[in-house]
Amino acid sequence: MSAHGIPTPMSRLRLTGLTRAELTDLMIQWGEKPYRAQQLWSWVFVKLADSVEAMTDLSKPFRVRLAEEIAPLRPRAISHRVSADGTEKWLLACDDETVMETVFIPETNRGTVCVSSQVGCSLACPFCRTGTLPLKRNLTAAEIVEQVTFVRATMAERGVRVTNVVLMGMGEPLYNLEAVTRAVQIIKDGNGLAIGCRKLTISTSGVVSRMAEAGRNLDINLAISLHSVRDAVRDQLVPINKKFNLAALRQAALAWPLRGRGRVTWEYVLLDGINDAPEDARELVLWLRGIPSKVNLLGFNPWPGAPYSPSSRDTILRFQEIVANAGIVTIIRDSRGADVGAACGQLAGDADSDDRKYS
Repeated sequence: MSAHGIPTPMSRLRLTGLTRAELTDLMIQWGEKPYRAQQLWSWVFVKLADSVEAMTDLSKPFRVRLAEEIAPLRPRAISHRVSADGTEKWLLACDDETVMETVFIPETNRGTVCVSSQVGCSLACPFCRTGTLPLKRNLTAAEIVEQVTFVRATMAERGVRVTNVVLMGMGEPLYNLEAVTRAVQIIKDGNGLAIGCRKLTISTSGVVSRMAEAGRNLDINLAISLHSVRDAVRDQLVPINKKFNLAALRQAALAWPLRGRGRVTWEYVLLDGINDAPEDARELVLWLRGIPSKVNLLGFNPWPGAPYSPSSRDTILRFQEIVANAGIVTIIRDSRGADVGAACGQLAGDADSDDRKYS
């Protein structure tokens, strides 16, 4: 299967990886009228059909051909866990028996899907459980999109809205930029899922070499996992900093195209005795000067064998006060889904227990 769902030998077509233009071209190649493409697009991305059989306005011969040539429209859930705070986590099976992890975070006025872009991760950030896993492979555009259609269809059955998508699950999205770009194009399409630019965010650890291209092609919000503005500390917490240091990251963030009064979001996990001192907060303020910014302060979500401890609530509040008093929007993000391994930094392909990793 190619990165976007167009079939290669021995694979079946994934409609979820095609743009509307490509779907129209395919219908013409099949000898069908172009309007068939719009019918299919509507069934897949508006009506969220889970099978060809549900597409009742298509002729039976056409449905038979579709059933023979296309892959299933939805991934199979092999695990589903619900947190006490309402956060939900699914482990979704891929065709090759690898798994992708997807999280839904309900809030009063919105519902956010956190989608994975890779199976595993190559970054090895020691505070992040996903970083303890090997990188298995990139996800295809179809697999990325199917996480969104799966959650939206599931929530629609309950009357719950999905309004936002964050590429912040397992993996580094900028190391899978071609598939991510295609997936974003499909997710943004106003005649389908119609999740707009302001409701879409890509999160990166700071792959500076690909940030300029991503900024040009995606036209969505940017979040950066920062965690320290001292190179010596960030080298340990985010090892890619040894390749793309803080000075390079800052320049790349300044160049990101922001819409209107948009801001770069900086994710900052506070670790006891590592990056949570008042001096760390003051250095953060100086480093952010000149960049339209919002800082998300996150408590560390422990996992078995984690080498760090969370900062105290008082320490987090003191850190927030210093940054906010400098005029920077600073939010303490309460941990969501920690009791089911769905919180930030906890995704590890768990199925039945917090200690089981996929093989």
